[in-house]
Amino acid sequence: MSRELEIEKTYLAKYLPEGLRQNKSLEILDIYLPENSPHPKLRIRKSGDSYTITKKSPISTETCSIQNEDSIKITAEEFNALSNVSNRKIHKIRYFYPYQEYTAEFDVFLDQLAGLVLIDFEFPSPEKLEQFTTPDFCLADATEEEIIAGGVLSGHNLQSIKNTLNKFSYQEI
Repeated sequence: MSRELEIEKTYLAKYLPEGLRQNKSLEILDIYLPENSPHPKLRIRKSGDSYTITKKSPISTETCSIQNEDSIKITAEEFNALSNVSNRKIHKIRYFYPYQEYTAEFDVFLDQLAGLVLIDFEFPSPEKLEQFTTPDFCLADATEEEIIAGGVLSGHNLQSIKNTLNKFSYQEI
């Protein structure tokens, strides 16, 4: 098992930068557990040809930007055996877009969340997070919006999160 300190910000996308789809990408399928939880924190993930079980735990009640992320690599066979334990699923394409010294991870959602695009930036330290200037292709910082967290989002469709998106004048992409 590996543990990482994840320091990140999540933004709603304003638009997709020119050439984004020519960058490296991965198809991702996330399955969240427990299914009946309002905010499941256990995730089974297929990312390209890689499979993991991950649990995220906030280290502070003041911010969602910094979390412990515990992961275990699993096999395709194990993923397939577990893939029907929950209907809380998110299907997306993640594009890796270079921006300054960082990589913007554009999550273009599919299926029930088609039209939603979120952008994550990961940082090596809390200081770098604080110094970061939001790029023009980002509409709004949604890091602290609980409904945008993967586990919560997995229980929704685009229509059911419209009120949150409208608060930021988000336009479907």
